[in-house]
Amino acid sequence: MNDTPDPDPTAVADRIAECREQLGLSEDALAHRAAMAPQYLRHLLVAGPAFDPGGFVRIAAALGTSREELLEGRADAPPGRGGPGPRPRLLDLTDAECWELVGTHGIGRIALPVRPGPAVYPVNYVVDQATFAYRTGEHTATAPEPGAEVSFQVDRIDEYLGRGWSVLALGSVQYVDDPEELHRLDGLPGAAPWAGGDRPRWVRIRPAEISGRRLVTG
Repeated sequence: MNDTPDPDPTAVADRIAECREQLGLSEDALAHRAAMAPQYLRHLLVAGPAFDPGGFVRIAAALGTSREELLEGRADAPPGRGGPGPRPRLLDLTDAECWELVGTHGIGRIALPVRPGPAVYPVNYVVDQATFAYRTGEHTATAPEPGAEVSFQVDRIDEYLGRGWSVLALGSVQYVDDPEELHRLDGLPGAAPWAGGDRPRWVRIRPAEISGRRLVTG
């Protein structure tokens, strides 16, 4: 028995309309590409994929995508495509709540003061003694000048419930040079650089200020 629920016809029709508009196609033009009558295409958009699975394979091919992506959405799509949840509200977080949410390690984004304008890069971080630390290489994009003032952001989005939180830290950076401290940082969970390569330098961000907000619904 197949316990997988059928895709929501409305969500699938919305994805088809989005892909079609991105390609500059009318419904009639899409139907022509998919080798079906326009009236039948419109019927499929209402009836959903369970009515004619093969028809949606042809629609996907006409749009230059796969049936799975058409029915389920892109696995690598950016968050926020589902829209807001019911009655959204923003709540301020305390410092303690901010540190609890960022945890011991994860993925964050560092904003560096470079020319021609600030640049933001994702890095995997560890939390160590109320600071953020991450690994970088010599003279790489994520290697700031010692003492540079930076911001660091960590967040989480629940795509389906329309909820989430965001934590922002502001402070200055320094490089870790003490051998014992370097050895300890190397052994922390999450210390291995996701980007790979030779990244021998540890950058520490000591927040002068940390703040956050939580998005709740209902």
